[in-house]
Amino acid sequence: QLVESGGGLVQAGGSLRLSCVASGFSFDDYAIGWFRQAPGKEREGVACISNTYDRTWYEDYVKGRFTIASDNAKSMVYLQMNNLKPEDTAIYYCAARARSISVTALNYDYWGQGAQVTVSS
Repeated sequence: QLVESGGGLVQAGGSLRLSCVASGFSFDDYAIGWFRQAPGKEREGVACISNTYDRTWYEDYVKGRFTIASDNAKSMVYLQMNNLKPEDTAIYYCAARARSISVTALNYDYWGQGAQVTVSS
């Protein structure tokens, strides 16, 4: 099970931190990805982290603004989002898959319910 929190409304240039807490599987053996879906658009990968392989990946559009980090002791993954833009408005989902990261949503086995992020101009 994955549960996201931390979404909300923020002005352009502001910051939010999303949290995702995992339960029911061996967190250390899984990769966690953050995805987002805006109205009328496909779900897209934002950032991923693999504790097994010590790797991260970021979509080009968020590089330098977003940071993904994990706290294995708490089975949590965070997405720190800085310098937010109206184009970042979407529902953000965390997802889990075994071991290696993937930028493809279909490759993930577990999904959270989503957290709304709205950035006003």
